[in-house]
Amino acid sequence: MKGQKATLISVSIGTSDDMAKHVREYVMADLDGFVDDKHRGFSRVCYEGDTEPVGTVRRNNRQWSGMSQEEAQEIQEALNLDQPLLPVDLGVNVFVEGIRDFSKLPKGSKLVFPSGAVLVVEDFNPPCTYMADKIVSRYVTRSGKPLTRRRFLIEAKRKRGVVGVVDVPGKICSGDVIDVKRYKSPKLG
Repeated sequence: MKGQKATLISVSIGTSDDMAKHVREYVMADLDGFVDDKHRGFSRVCYEGDTEPVGTVRRNNRQWSGMSQEEAQEIQEALNLDQPLLPVDLGVNVFVEGIRDFSKLPKGSKLVFPSGAVLVVEDFNPPCTYMADKIVSRYVTRSGKPLTRRRFLIEAKRKRGVVGVVDVPGKICSGDVIDVKRYKSPKLG
């Protein structure tokens, strides 16, 4: 795995059904997810858009979500917003700086924290209509043109970060320097 460094700008926990995440100084990552986060658990129920039918209980591959400041800024600029997109509104647990193509981290990539905690990437995080509606209701464009759900969904496609699981438990703190180990398939033969 090829290594790269990033900085954890903020770490957050979501406790309500509105997808908002609230910034904390630190979180404890356990094998079933972030302590006190609503996405914590070894299993979850499938929603519309999953690979299995809605309501199916499956392994939780979404114990945490993450996004980069660089990609949030790209979305902000493409939408011509008058203020920065905030992690609390984007509904992510980890908000990092230093990885421009964070959403393209392949499955199996690892985020290694100073405490020894390790998060593993499972998939990219597609933008959803609920998130789009939230952004449209809270942000305005510099030009005064109305922001639309469709426009957010288009601009956020493949830039909404990644989701994953906790591989090694530990403490994750805002300001941590993260060793990002991008997964690379081993050569066969």
